[in-house]
Amino acid sequence: MFETRSPKLERIDTGDYTAAEYERFLIDIRLVNRFAGDRRALKKTLLSEIKSENVKSFSVLDVGAGSGELLREIARFARRKKADARLFGLELNARSAKAILEESKDFGEIRSVRADALRLPFADESYDYVISSLFTHHLTDELVVEVLKEMKRVARRKIFVIDLNRHPLAYLAYKIFCAAFRISPLVREDGSLSILRSFKPSELKALAVRAGLENARVRRVFPFRLVLEAG
Repeated sequence: MFETRSPKLERIDTGDYTAAEYERFLIDIRLVNRFAGDRRALKKTLLSEIKSENVKSFSVLDVGAGSGELLREIARFARRKKADARLFGLELNARSAKAILEESKDFGEIRSVRADALRLPFADESYDYVISSLFTHHLTDELVVEVLKEMKRVARRKIFVIDLNRHPLAYLAYKIFCAAFRISPLVREDGSLSILRSFKPSELKALAVRAGLENARVRRVFPFRLVLEAG
């Protein structure tokens, strides 16, 4: 069950959901991510890099940004550091692209772009950093490689890819969390499948090598996150 990535598609990828289910999805997924470690992974990687390098002005493209939660975390960080941040969330889903702006109405530095991650509509080295979170597990290995190539192409400094670590304990912990917080069926079912579709560290590193990423490394971040970093 955990030896190889599951080929089964999530409902969120097949479009098998109602408008009401998707609205609930946007609410529940923020709750899940708040407890599951995405912010922690961001702080230990991208934000740590910006802080250590004392970067005072930077741009970030978030590929598959969802509702823009991580962009808002970056914006708050930049404001505390009095840094100039230009932040862009890219989503193919029209509702998600709209949600980025709705949820970020207090953050003028955040913009939304509706486009395909496989064909980023930007020139080479358009952004200092390109990130993605919980996006690559939705793709086949071949498409992950293509997305990584595109992310690297438009990044001047580094890319950071945050995703799930495929592990039995992650699967069990998610089941318990969903029961405790009464998570909706769409997020509960798709979240469990997300873990089965996700990666082991060696697998994510191998995809980075196939994409030709330089100095790529994969680290684990508590509780069950992997972060691929490449410059």
